[in-house]
Amino acid sequence: MLGINDPWIWGVYLLSFLSALLCVAYGLANWNRGQETEANEIREECSWEKGKAQMEEKELGL
Repeated sequence: MLGINDPWIWGVYLLSFLSALLCVAYGLANWNRGQETEANEIREECSWEKGKAQMEEKELGL
């Protein structure tokens, strides 16, 4: 079939196709995961920057 007589080659093609499908399924399942903590991270970074600015003003007298 298609000039490929070796079953190992067919197995490699099949595994390649199945791994591509698995990658797509994993991507769809985890599409928006991790956005729950994004707002907390932004708030934490803002407070960090405010603290840094206050510390610079205090130490450098800006």
